[in-house]
Amino acid sequence: QPHARWGLAARGATVEAGSPAFDFRLDQKDEVWASRAADLYKQAAAAQWNPETAIDWDAPFELPDVVEDAVVQVLTYMIENEVAALIVPARFLGQLHPHFREVQAVLAINIADEARHIDVFTRRLRMKGREPALSTAGGQNSLKTLLDESDFSVAEFLLSVLGEGTFVSLLHFLHVHAPDPVTRQVARLAAIDEARHVAFGMTHLASRLEAEPEFRTRLSNAVQSRNDALSGTSGLNEEVFDALILLAAGEFTPTAIAAGYVRVQELMRDMAEGRQARLERLGFGAEAAQRLSALHTRNFM
Repeated sequence: QPHARWGLAARGATVEAGSPAFDFRLDQKDEVWASRAADLYKQAAAAQWNPETAIDWDAPFELPDVVEDAVVQVLTYMIENEVAALIVPARFLGQLHPHFREVQAVLAINIADEARHIDVFTRRLRMKGREPALSTAGGQNSLKTLLDESDFSVAEFLLSVLGEGTFVSLLHFLHVHAPDPVTRQVARLAAIDEARHVAFGMTHLASRLEAEPEFRTRLSNAVQSRNDALSGTSGLNEEVFDALILLAAGEFTPTAIAAGYVRVQELMRDMAEGRQARLERLGFGAEAAQRLSALHTRNFM
């Protein structure tokens, strides 16, 4: 455990007597460490992309109004989810003792990733002169539970392992089914970043559970408590669900819409199976993993 009087000093520095004590709440290695943090930071730093050059904003396309409306609704939903994914690590970053600089670096670059995602999603949303669409009380309630979580490991579990892991599936879906090249590009690039965020959550939880196997009970209870807290909310709003069906359909005909509905159901099964697989990798039994995956918020994040 780093001493409070080490403060902001570089790790290993000689700290002069009389230096002030700093109150960094997250100062226990077992509660914050991730064995692959240094590697993940190097990967993230090497993979940073510039929205001005990585995305062809001048790619020509025109969509029917109903399809553009669907894109705007999905992006409106995605932006608020990315805002939550930015705020959660930002809040913990200021509480983390700088001694754990590898974890500090990962959190900082993840925050930068989320800021970039919000930027490109917003730019695509407004490309055709549209304003953001509907943000629902159910969606905001779901995200608020992430912001309200005070334990770093539990927050990483709910946000990264379950939420962002589910979001990666959604981004891959949009990369395949989005109706225009710009949306497909931003979905592909964001998915690469989000997969690293999931990897950090997984390696942190693996480290935490190796040191404290009984913490799995705390994680299970957190999923159940969140499900209970959201039981009276609507989950994923109908507008987003319908928009995903339309994007998967590719055209506004009964046959295509029916096919789009099937593809969205397949997406949701893929999301659930991905959550279960990650839970099993963290040492949950198959039955427990399936149950916890099913309890995850219907709002995806």
